[in-house]
Amino acid sequence: MAASKPFPPFGITICGIPEIEEHSAAGITHILSIHDPDLADPPEFASFPPHRRLSLHFHDIIEEQPKLVAPTRADVERLLEFGGEIGDAPRAHLLIHCHAGVSRSTAAAALILAQAVPARSAREVFAAIVRKRPRAWPNLRILEFGDEILGRGGEIVAAVPEVYRDLLDSRPELEEAMIVGGRLREVMAALAAPPA
Repeated sequence: MAASKPFPPFGITICGIPEIEEHSAAGITHILSIHDPDLADPPEFASFPPHRRLSLHFHDIIEEQPKLVAPTRADVERLLEFGGEIGDAPRAHLLIHCHAGVSRSTAAAALILAQAVPARSAREVFAAIVRKRPRAWPNLRILEFGDEILGRGGEIVAAVPEVYRDLLDSRPELEEAMIVGGRLREVMAALAAPPA
């Protein structure tokens, strides 16, 4: 019987800006930086060995809002194109960060992983992401674009409410904060998710 391939098939680290320096000696080969539009790349990357990097700039929102930059389909196409390079790199290790390592980065990681191993279900993908980043709350807008681009027929979007619900079960105080932050659609999806 053939040994099953490892899952994830490459190293993945998800973090926020304050944690970046902790990973400078982790053998990172690829970095996906997701920033607010007015922020530059963190200077900590100067201490990393040579690596491939993509920087994207948009706010962590799921609806269009005045004076804020929402993630676009083109942004998600770019992060998936970048993610497509990783499977070809020997001993690849991807670091994805956003401001806190909770929403934009976990959504991007889930899509890159779903693209790399299309035979794995979205639930398996999210389980892998939550193991890496237990406080994950993936940005729904990014996932909606990615689901469509990857041709997953709504599977990714249908699976993520369980992630939201599980986090709200352990941290119920987040519900109000998410609603105030314009994330009502995600909270409603969490509340409608069937219990585990």
